[in-house]
Amino acid sequence: MPPADIKRLTRLTAILIRLQTKKIVTASELATRFDVSTRTIYRDIKTLEQAGVPVTTEEGVGYALMEGYRIPPVMFTEAEANALITAEEIISGNRDASFVTEFKGATAKIKALLRETMKEKVNLLQDRTIVKQHAFKEHSSSCLSKLQISMTNSQLVRISYIDEHGVSTERIIEPFAFYGTADNWLIIAYCRLRQDFRVFRLDRISVLIPLQEKFTPQKMTLSEFFQQHYSTPDI
Repeated sequence: MPPADIKRLTRLTAILIRLQTKKIVTASELATRFDVSTRTIYRDIKTLEQAGVPVTTEEGVGYALMEGYRIPPVMFTEAEANALITAEEIISGNRDASFVTEFKGATAKIKALLRETMKEKVNLLQDRTIVKQHAFKEHSSSCLSKLQISMTNSQLVRISYIDEHGVSTERIIEPFAFYGTADNWLIIAYCRLRQDFRVFRLDRISVLIPLQEKFTPQKMTLSEFFQQHYSTPDI
């Protein structure tokens, strides 16, 4: 599928989720949210209608889904839904911006599928919950999500890595595992430049390019790695 078609399919899915989350959504709001023209939104809405999604138009107000149309609700207990919302507030202070964005996207999709009574409760909880983050908790990296995808798909990654002395080197790595500290996310990877495993701080990766070439995944567990292959972290 061409990249443009994938992008449009992703946008159509996001629009449907937005329509399920809010009672009324305007074309201008959707256009701003997805950085497209209102004309594009009109075409997207028409596509959803042609696919059988019962979108109603309120002249001068916006779009809504026909009452009663819902994807089957996610069967969360109230305590489980509350835990999810609390986790979202805590994660908002995570050091990696991509992780925060992806988690918020996931919770938005889940909230869109909750029953109306449950949705009202979790929205109330979110409005009344604040997690105090330390002043230094600004985002320091934004590549965790790409690296996770590369690891689970056995995909080589080219990085430009800046060491503690400010020296930058080009590396091709095989992502193996991740761990987080209070200060940073780190990735354990086999470094083809060093011909050995290394640990890289994500905030020192200045350029990251996933490659098409695949690698053979390691069979060992993370525990076995620490027992057998632990070396001085390359941080």
